Amino acid sequence: MTPELTVHRLPRDFERWDELLGLIMRAFAYMDGVIDPPSSAHRLTPANLREKAKDEVCFIATVNGRLTGCIFMAERADIFYVGKLAVDDSVRGIGIGRALMQAAERHAIEQGKPILELQTRIELAANHATFARLGFGEFGRTAHDGFDRPTSITFRKTLR
Repeated sequence: MTPELTVHRLPRDFERWDELLGLIMRAFAYMDGVIDPPSSAHRLTPANLREKAKDEVCFIATVNGRLTGCIFMAERADIFYVGKLAVDDSVRGIGIGRALMQAAERHAIEQGKPILELQTRIELAANHATFARLGFGEFGRTAHDGFDRPTSITFRKTLR
């Protein structure tokens, strides 16, 4: 049976915050012990995810009704910043990340901001390659507070 993938904007009556947090934490778990400083995902709670969704646009992906992915978009002056792109490991490889990113791209274009920006950590070379395949290019490097070396790479994509 072919999985039924659906991507849509987070509904106003969404109440599955614990499940969404679990998805993000599982998707980001591989970074533990690899990146320094640790992922900001560790500071998330169901309550602050709910607040994040009030301030940002969130798209979720479901496969046969099961929550399997998410992406958050923060509107900035001339761009949308993409964060917390998460895909459940059990369904990787069927296009969920690409579908979420396409939803983000459509939204940005509709809002008249044809640039997406995101950051990924220096240590996550596989992420760099994934974002390059999705059309993103390196835009800059930054360091977290207290670090004397770059810890993150900023990527941008100009949309058509």
